[in-house]
Amino acid sequence: MPKITPNLWFDTKALEAAEFYVSVFPNSKVNNVSYYGEAGPRPAGTVLTVDFELDGQAFTALNGGPEFTFDEAVSFVIGCADQDEVDHYWARLTADGGAESQCGWLTDKYGLSWQVVPAALEELMTDPDAGRAQRAMEAMLKMQKIDVAALRAAADSA
Repeated sequence: MPKITPNLWFDTKALEAAEFYVSVFPNSKVNNVSYYGEAGPRPAGTVLTVDFELDGQAFTALNGGPEFTFDEAVSFVIGCADQDEVDHYWARLTADGGAESQCGWLTDKYGLSWQVVPAALEELMTDPDAGRAQRAMEAMLKMQKIDVAALRAAADSA
């Protein structure tokens, strides 16, 4: 199968965003930066693309202009082991202009949407006891950042 690399369109902040993302996720790095030449369409010497990795997943960021922006139709899921990881990624990605949304979703300061999801959420949503799963779902739908203890308490409140 061919390698699939998400390509993220920015107006002018591709390098800044890539550097931010590699600071958030472990085992991450910027691999390459390319620049516009004399042919344009942007001024020669400005950043064109940034190739970077987030924990081994390749991404490309493009400074393509203001024509396109991110929306929640596309998001990246961060599978977290526990509440500490949820709290860490939530705090980092909502800092400096990010925004909390519903059900574990947030938008970072560059407008990119993320889902910060603890392993316990899938466990509870797929519980063989339909009542437990339903109570956990009802609790999750009222949350912004997912609270694992509150999900478990709701699931167990028969």
